[in-house]
Amino acid sequence: MSDDQSYELLGFDNVLLPVGDLGEAVDFYRRAGFVVGLRFDEAGIALLKAGCETPGILLRREEALAHRPPPWSPVRVWLEVPDARAAARRLADAGIAPLDKPFSTATGWTVEVADPWGNVFGFADYLKRPELARR
Repeated sequence: MSDDQSYELLGFDNVLLPVGDLGEAVDFYRRAGFVVGLRFDEAGIALLKAGCETPGILLRREEALAHRPPPWSPVRVWLEVPDARAAARRLADAGIAPLDKPFSTATGWTVEVADPWGNVFGFADYLKRPELARR
């Protein structure tokens, strides 16, 4: 194996998000439509599934995270959904207010929400460019 092959990026493993309270975070993300794939309270982690992909969103309790939002810039992760405007309505029905109304992008629409610790999730669709969508 050459040096170039040993440093080949193959894909995502997990995206780690710091949270102050694992139970509160799991409740928030369930209301946002995520499925919990694994929860290990003793280690302070919960893995949220993202579609059929093996990697996921790993919530990790940080004991020192008392700030809401934390003193650093928020993490931003966007996930593909079939229809972002429909996702915005479903999130609102679940009591999760978007950061702003859905906005247009080059490929479709996106709506963003923030968890209680300031981590931002965008739900993006490919309605303008369906040939790029996963399905």
